[in-house]
Amino acid sequence: MKIAGSEIKTIFLRVVFFYLLPVTFFIGCGSKDNPDPPPPPPVRNPVFIAATVNNSSLENTVYDVSLQPVIKVNFSEPLQPGTVAAAVSVADINGVSVAVSVTVENSDKSIVIQPTATLGHLKKYFIRVATSLLSSSGGQLQSQVSKNFITKIDSSRKFPVISDNALLDLVQQQTFKYFWDFAHPVSGLARERNTSGDIVTSGGSGFGIMTIPVGINRNFITRAQGLARMQKIVAFLKNTAVKVKGAFPHWLDGNTGAIVPFSTNDNGADLVETSYLVMGLLTARQYFNGVDAAETTLRNDINTLYNNVEWDWFRQGGQNVLYWHYSTDKGWIMNHQIRGWNECLVTYVLAASSTTHGIPAIVYNNGWAGNGTNGFINGNSYYGHQLPLGPSYGGPLFFAHYSFMGINPNGLTDAYANYATQVTNHSLINFKYCVANPKLWYGYSDSCWGLTASDISGGYTASSPTNDVSVIAPTAAISSMPYTPVESMKALKFFYYVLGDKLWKEYGFVDAFSLKDLWFANSFLAIDQGPMIVMIENYRTGLLWNLFTSCPEVKAGMLSLGFSAPYL
Repeated sequence: MKIAGSEIKTIFLRVVFFYLLPVTFFIGCGSKDNPDPPPPPPVRNPVFIAATVNNSSLENTVYDVSLQPVIKVNFSEPLQPGTVAAAVSVADINGVSVAVSVTVENSDKSIVIQPTATLGHLKKYFIRVATSLLSSSGGQLQSQVSKNFITKIDSSRKFPVISDNALLDLVQQQTFKYFWDFAHPVSGLARERNTSGDIVTSGGSGFGIMTIPVGINRNFITRAQGLARMQKIVAFLKNTAVKVKGAFPHWLDGNTGAIVPFSTNDNGADLVETSYLVMGLLTARQYFNGVDAAETTLRNDINTLYNNVEWDWFRQGGQNVLYWHYSTDKGWIMNHQIRGWNECLVTYVLAASSTTHGIPAIVYNNGWAGNGTNGFINGNSYYGHQLPLGPSYGGPLFFAHYSFMGINPNGLTDAYANYATQVTNHSLINFKYCVANPKLWYGYSDSCWGLTASDISGGYTASSPTNDVSVIAPTAAISSMPYTPVESMKALKFFYYVLGDKLWKEYGFVDAFSLKDLWFANSFLAIDQGPMIVMIENYRTGLLWNLFTSCPEVKAGMLSLGFSAPYL
């Protein structure tokens, strides 16, 4: 078929247009010599996501961490590796830096930190990532990351293992030094605590006096030395110390005997503290029973001190209850009735036992016991142990210690309770609470238990299952030894052998500690050191129970209040 020339021309023009048009467009569009670069990626700040130590979240403090841990800190963005090492630091609680190796993983989003040397036992460490950390896009960490952990306890023995009897001897002897070596040089009385200077405590001194027969019987001191110390103490109390209605203040100046106010209104007689002092004095009176002039005079002077206490005055006008405080210039301003159940049973016993200023049984029943009302009777069970008296879970353990340093609870009953059951179950409840550890405090166990009044970090509190601030006081478990010998001995061994590098000092065990907060007291208190010596001895021999309850006045007084016991 022939194609006309016009048709050929038309076809040619179409082909040319079809192929040359794109070329022309391309040339026209590419007329610039340097095209614009693509826009840079956006700058993203690294955001902290999470941190772990040995795969455990560091959201809160992690305990019991190994000494060569692996720490990982995760971020939202890839990091600039060159900024990582300088931004990371690890230091202990004192600010001492720890050498670490630092790497990145997880597409540069995670920092891996490893100490280059073994960490210390039971120490708190802080991991910090500074705001100098940059992402790969140049963004900066906006807030410092700070996390912490505590390494595991060193379970190795800090001291050579000795027999249980030898260990009890050692604890008694070392603790005895608080009352013997650290006693006030003028008065011979016990300082309130190791930082009290010239302030001595009447109640704590009573506890200290009870340790003197222990010291003699255990050959820590001689009988002559013990007698000489008692003569100094009694002479000071009789001739120098200020008394109000025959009763002593909570605190005294160990040089002058002047009252040192315990608080603004507590500047006079303290009947409860007086009862602890008198309990100690009567115990010593029964111990120093020699017929020679020195011991006879000592006993007579103690009788004078006891007989001069106007226990009945503290009924405040003949009421059927005793009052705790009386001030010569402020009268009954404290207005604090002594009602149970608490640490004050011995106050009523000694008041009833006085042959000069005694109280009738109605004061005990109406005042102390509240006729079984006002929370005196409990009867509930906790952790499988029924508690006859007192607050829920028993309260702090000194309720089971102070009065019963002298009063033997074994076989002791009255209208309200079997007292062996009371103190034993109270101790077991305290023990089982710590084992159950409902607040999940680090360190609580069947080897580490005991809640009572003690120092805490920054203050003082009466710890108990209903006021548990993570603080364990060695005196709580150790002074319960007559009631819970197995549990108490296990705790004592843990305190000494395992935590001894933290707790065992010049006057025995320090007052308290918290493994949760990694806090260890540097204090010793007379009212906590004394019960340990005395109650260990009562567990071993019953010495102080036998001495105090041998007092004829005490026997008569307790019988008058309706008590029954084999020793009465």
